[in-house]
Amino acid sequence: MDLTENKQYLCKKTYNTKLKKKINKYLFTSLFLISLTNLFSQESTRIQIDSAGFFEKDDIKFSDATVLTRDNKNKVKISHEGVDLWCNQAYFYEKSNYIEAYGDVVLIQGDTINLSSEYLEYNGNTKIAFASGDVELIEPTSVLSTDSLYFDRNKQEAFYNNFGRVIKAKEDTIYSKVGRFFIDKKKYEFRRNVLLKNPKYDITTSRLDFYTENGHAYFYGPTDIISDGSNIYCELGFYDTNSDNGYFIKESRVEFNNSTIYADSIYFDRNINFASATNNIKIIDTINENITRGNYAEIFKSKDSMFITQKAIIASKQDVDSLYIRSDTILITGNEDNRVIRAFKNARIFKQDLSGRADSIHYNKSKGLAQFININNKRDLSFEKTKKPILFNLNNQITGDTIHLKFQKNTNKIDSLIVYNNAFILEKDSLGVGFNQLSGKALYGKFFNNELKSIDIIKNAESIYYLRNDKQELVTIDRSKSAKLKVYFKVSEIDKIQKINQIDGKTYPENKFNDNLKELKGFNNRLDEKINSINELFNEIKEREN
Repeated sequence: MDLTENKQYLCKKTYNTKLKKKINKYLFTSLFLISLTNLFSQESTRIQIDSAGFFEKDDIKFSDATVLTRDNKNKVKISHEGVDLWCNQAYFYEKSNYIEAYGDVVLIQGDTINLSSEYLEYNGNTKIAFASGDVELIEPTSVLSTDSLYFDRNKQEAFYNNFGRVIKAKEDTIYSKVGRFFIDKKKYEFRRNVLLKNPKYDITTSRLDFYTENGHAYFYGPTDIISDGSNIYCELGFYDTNSDNGYFIKESRVEFNNSTIYADSIYFDRNINFASATNNIKIIDTINENITRGNYAEIFKSKDSMFITQKAIIASKQDVDSLYIRSDTILITGNEDNRVIRAFKNARIFKQDLSGRADSIHYNKSKGLAQFININNKRDLSFEKTKKPILFNLNNQITGDTIHLKFQKNTNKIDSLIVYNNAFILEKDSLGVGFNQLSGKALYGKFFNNELKSIDIIKNAESIYYLRNDKQELVTIDRSKSAKLKVYFKVSEIDKIQKINQIDGKTYPENKFNDNLKELKGFNNRLDEKINSINELFNEIKEREN
């Protein structure tokens, strides 16, 4: 971006010296008054005229000024306490120790500052300079261009308030309405309409502190970092322009092409397209229609992977409902077509008509498969019984060593259920204190509109069923064994049981159905673990001591 071509950041090059002198006279006088303390605390030295082609003295014409003009070979040269000044013509006010320099002005301070302009005023008593007209301040790590500039040698500070541009190492170009340069610290303070342009990104903010030696940038106020692959927003933050990484706090967010990360604080590394977030995290995935929350996360965007921990929860849209998975840690990998979600340690699942728990839940989008897995190396049968994966479909409790849910790929609705080894369904009798129970080696269930409609229980199938008439009066209690059971549900309650190759069976009146008949092997009432709301996903369950 050319300095003279960008109206938003730089004034036009045209400049009237006398008019500019009048406009800025009041500010120069103010700086003079501010520096009076320095003036009286130390004895000022006189400005030295080192060389000039022509000298002219005329009190009437030039009002107490000596006019110094260059010749064909050399410029006028002036020096004062460590600075050298060259120009085409100068007005030297000896009584006030003051210089006005015109035409191709250059002021050099050691090897730190090279200041050039069309016009410059310098006060030898206050050591304050004012430069205007194509001003350029060059120091070892940056070049500042502006229309007018104040330079305080006592404080070693330079200041502009009429738009400026700073170029650092030909990579970073910074524009602002107001800027201040702290020479000893190699630090700029940019304020109002700040824009940092880099080949990889643009930064816009209301205030930016920038260190030219190490390329560190600090933001104060609403800030946007815009690039092809990501957009970043914060209201307080830091960015290392040399290493291409940053840390953002206060209303911080990072937007990728199809996801947005919100958090109290976010670290971002552009080199590897990596972000880590801390506290009150919300990650919105618009492609997969997921929202993930937690308190610590790491996102590897180039690898399409993310893990989130500390009260981690992910919500996925399913038709008109949402499916929530919560666990200690959630790991998400793969693009939108091959998305895999792994939730491990205390994993829970919830939707309006379904909930469940397991050590870990593994969901593969491309296969439409969710697996509920428990890892248990203990031999304690009572503990093992408690720790089996569990599902609740409305009034039904379903347990087994491993549980699989299959989803329709196009709608994401639940299609079917498979329970491997020690399958068990428990349902509280609608009016009594007993429980309808179904058990077997394996279980296959079928859903329609996310509601369980039928199941097949195979191998060593057993059942206990409380039979009631149309008036809901208990008729009898059936307990039987079969090779296989076909069970039909109505409004998610057992409606009919079909026994295939029945081995044994008997019906009992309620008064004859004693305690040792009321429970099948593997019975474990965990209905109190049913998750009824999103908030209950975070409730802790105490281990039983059965």
